[in-house]
Amino acid sequence: MQRASTVADVIAAFRRGEPVLVHDAADREGETDLVFPAGAVDAAAVARMRNDAGGLVCVALSDDVCEAFDLPFMQDVLDHPASAGHDLRYDERSSFSLTVNHRGTFTGVTDEDRALTITELARAAADPDRVDFAEEFRAPGHVHLLRAAPALLDDRRGHTELGIALAAAAGLPPAVVVCEMLDDETGAALPPGAARAYAERHDLRYIEGAALVERLG
Repeated sequence: MQRASTVADVIAAFRRGEPVLVHDAADREGETDLVFPAGAVDAAAVARMRNDAGGLVCVALSDDVCEAFDLPFMQDVLDHPASAGHDLRYDERSSFSLTVNHRGTFTGVTDEDRALTITELARAAADPDRVDFAEEFRAPGHVHLLRAAPALLDDRRGHTELGIALAAAAGLPPAVVVCEMLDDETGAALPPGAARAYAERHDLRYIEGAALVERLG
């Protein structure tokens, strides 16, 4: 049986480019996300997220990177009646920004195309001052961008902020991929016990968001 993961274990695994499982909180979304360093994602990783997780494949970027690339919160720029009254039961606001494809992709949706978009986002996030975002990426696309809160876990404790805080602790660029793990039988969020069992079967690290907040917040 795998021993319980510590925050240090999770940081070390992330630094090695391994995915980790992060459960936010029972009183928040109550979801476990499969979280990857964006720079370590390849086509097989995208396939794993599709098949083993099943949620939305998103790239979270730090607030500073989003500011450099002029990436807005989507709810601030949508001009449609459906964007009004955007009340969330789990948080004050959504982190969603644009959807993008790298300009080197074809349709943008294949595992290879999404992996290219994701790894190029990681490269861009590592040195945003040297990247013309519009020259390298087009919108709309097939990879959802998330904009982290400026003060990360002091402002918000979603997977977006947990992932970016984890990347910072691991010394990686502020770009991470998050994908919700869903239960094939119920269609709901995968229960924490089942997520821990998945981590054990695949020799991955599982951590509660509260432990990351305590250590990294």
